[in-house]
Parts: sequence; structure tokens; C-alpha cells
Amino acid sequence: MSKSSFYGPLERVNDYCWRIPKSYKAGMRVDGLIYADEAMIDLIRQDQAPEQVANVAFLPGIQEASLAMPDIHWGYGFPIGGVAATDPEEGGVISPGGVGYDINCGVRLVRSDLSFAEVQPRLVELMDRLFATIPAGVGQSGKYAFSAAELRRLLGEGVGFLKARGLATASDIEHTEARGCLPTAVPESVSERALTRGAEQCGTLGSGNHFLEVQVVDRVFDEEAAAAMGLAKDMICVMIHSGSRGLGYQVCDDALRSLRGAPAKYGIRLPDNQLVCAPVDSTEGQAYLGAMCAAANFAWCNRQLLMWQAREAFEHVFHRGWEHLHMMLVYDVAHNIAKLEEHEVAGVRKRVWVHRKGATRAFPAGHPEVPSIYRGIGQPVIIPGDMGRASWVLAGEPGSMRETFGTACHGAGRVMSRTAAVKHAQGRRIDEELAALGVIARARSWKGLAEEQPDAYKDVDLVVEVVHRAGIARKVARMRPIGVVKG
Repeated sequence: MSKSSFYGPLERVNDYCWRIPKSYKAGMRVDGLIYADEAMIDLIRQDQAPEQVANVAFLPGIQEASLAMPDIHWGYGFPIGGVAATDPEEGGVISPGGVGYDINCGVRLVRSDLSFAEVQPRLVELMDRLFATIPAGVGQSGKYAFSAAELRRLLGEGVGFLKARGLATASDIEHTEARGCLPTAVPESVSERALTRGAEQCGTLGSGNHFLEVQVVDRVFDEEAAAAMGLAKDMICVMIHSGSRGLGYQVCDDALRSLRGAPAKYGIRLPDNQLVCAPVDSTEGQAYLGAMCAAANFAWCNRQLLMWQAREAFEHVFHRGWEHLHMMLVYDVAHNIAKLEEHEVAGVRKRVWVHRKGATRAFPAGHPEVPSIYRGIGQPVIIPGDMGRASWVLAGEPGSMRETFGTACHGAGRVMSRTAAVKHAQGRRIDEELAALGVIARARSWKGLAEEQPDAYKDVDLVVEVVHRAGIARKVARMRPIGVVKG
């Protein structure tokens, strides 16, 4: 093991769950629980993420356990794949590290009536058009510019603001988590610097692990759920992964600075300064929450405009309107967010703030926040993998409410840092390697592909298997990539 490995206790709870007992560190208020199988836990031990799981257990008001999904890896404060619910009635806090810098980074899946056989002969043309249409890369601005007044309205109203301008439909809104708007947003809490950074970035992909992929459904596991989502074998889909861009990053950066003195002010002892936090009901906590919700609304608008541009690219290549191609949004879910939700804790119904840092909501059938069209099957849970293997759609299961505050994994999870991935890619053409796998890649830089090469990630099939067998979310369909746009 390396110096960065975790040497603390990991006790087996069952085949898919491991415990870090709260006795591990003085100050832990609850146990840590990591969802993984036996093979995966050995890999997780080689990272400091389990130590971060233990550190999160120090947060005031934390309920039940500090949780981590099988895609867990080291992050800022919280591990990526970390989940924590705090009760404001018990002094519960809000922590920007439990949301992340890219507020409401998330994924949306669009289905179509196009088949692989129809698209494959025109795939190169399609990927060229998507690459020309979708602004991608560091600092890229898009074709949608908003004045300061318009941007504040967008931050307050979310995707509804775009619908009034003919850039979203009622169906798009219905198939977006929280209908694309957190009404508790306070645009006035967003700094001028954040507004400046976001003014021309709504509708842009960004860089890093963000992508737009053209995918084909290669396996269906739950026919009823797939049919409800409009998915079928050999169908072409589009998956979009992006967040709140520079605006969200600045909101987080501003909050970390403003909260620097809050733990001392409120008598909160933390093992890691990156967990800086404030009581939910404090002035500092409320200011961050208002800005975070505004940034979340920006992110939903960003993905909506990315989808709108993707639809336009398909129209251009296939000479039919997107409605005639039935390019309908299946669902859009956030995986860097904190939300006030009702959950049962030790037999008592409570309203708690659920931090999901690189973790995805997975509400089961019957839950009132699941759109009516999916209420009989459970919320779609969209899990991107890597450019060379696969992505998944799952459906939330009742086990998520019993065990994980309605949460599942959000992706495959990194096994290499970006620096290590670039070093590993020296002398290689990642685009040619992907082409040999049948994937046409378009990227702004060699480094962008090198950082996100398949070797940098866990096998998403194995990650999904854990949440499926643990009863958190069940398999619905698997998609393999055939084209990707990267920054």
C-alpha cells in the first residue's frame, strides 16, 4: 500500500457494506459506512477517501452515518461519492465541501427514435457537427448571453426562465429533478464575480470529466421500466454531463472564504479545515444555501441549453425536426447538491439537509418527488461510466430510503489522478485507441482525452452491480458510447 492508503478499521456489515466504527476517532458522532464489494474495498483502501468518510462523521447534527458510494474517491473535504444528512433541529450544519465546487454537476439522458443502424453510417458527420455546435473546453463561451438582470432571473427561476424564451418545453421541465428549479434560491447572494464568470457560460460543456456522448442501448434488464423511460435495445441516446461552470465554482469559493471563521464562532471542532461549515439556520449558512440554490438553477439551465444545441445538431444531420426524431428528455439528475428532504431516522420522520457530493438521488416507486410518469417504477438514476466502456440507467429502490437517504452512486469513480492519467497516456493516441473500440472522439486537446481515458476509472459495471445487489437501485438499461465530445 502507498503512504496515502487508509489503515483504519473497515468492518464488514454484509457483502456490500463496510463500517468505520465511530470509536476510530474521538469526535466522530456516527459510524462511517462504505458501500462496496470485497474486491472493490481493497481498491478503496488505497486512497484517503475512507479517512474523509470518518472526518465527515464529525459534523454537528449528522444523522445515522457518514455514507459513501462504491465510486468513492478523494475529494475536497467530503470524498467524492460521499453522503451526509444533517438535522437543523439538532444543530445540523451545511458544508460547501459536501456539495462541491461544481454545484449541481449532473447528468441528463435524451432518447431518440433513431437506431444504431441509421446513425452508424453518418456518425463521423454527426460527431463533427456536435463538436462544431457544442461549446467545450476551458473558458469557452457560448451563443447564449444574458444581461445581469436576465441572469439573476435565470438564477431565481431556473429552467422556467428558458421555457418563456422558447428554449425549453413543459416536458423538459417535468423530466428534470426538482423541475429544474430550487425556489429557495437567492440570486442576490451570488457575487458580482460569479455573475461575470457565468454571463456567457450557460450552454457550454466545460472541461475535465464533462462530456456529451452519443450512445446506443446495448442491453435492457428491466423491460417495464425501460418502456416507461422510452428506452429500447439498439436505440440512440445522448448523455450530457456538466454543471454550473465558473459561476458555481465562484459561489463555492466565495462561501469557503466567508465561512472560514464560522466553526470557531459556533464552537464546531473539525478534523479538516476543508469541512468548513455553519449551522443551517445561521446567517452564514442561509447565505450559502441561497447562493448554492441559485447556482443549481444555473446548472439545470446549462444542461437544458446544451441539450437544445444537441437537438439542433441532430436536426441538421438527419434533416428532421428534433420532435420528429422524438429526442425527448428521459431525466436529469444532480450529483453535487444539498437538499432539504423528509426521511425516516430511527423510526421518526425528519426534515434533513442531504449533502450529495458526487452522489445521485435514487427515490423509489411511489415517492411524491418522482415525476408521475415514473412513479410506478422509481426515479431514473443515470450513471455515466467512461468513454470506452458503458453508462447505465437504473431505477431507485426502497432500500435507498432505508439505508442511504435515497441516494446511489453517480459514476464509475476515478482510480487515477489527472496528473497520473496524463503520465500514463504519454506516447499514446487516446483518440485512436477509442476509434479501435468503435468510439469517435472529438476534443479540444490531447490532454483532455488523456485525463479522461478509460484506464483512469473503475469499471462502471462493477460499481453498478454493488448498488443493484445492495437494493439501492436496480438495473434498467446499459448504454455503450459510440461518439464523445470533450473539452
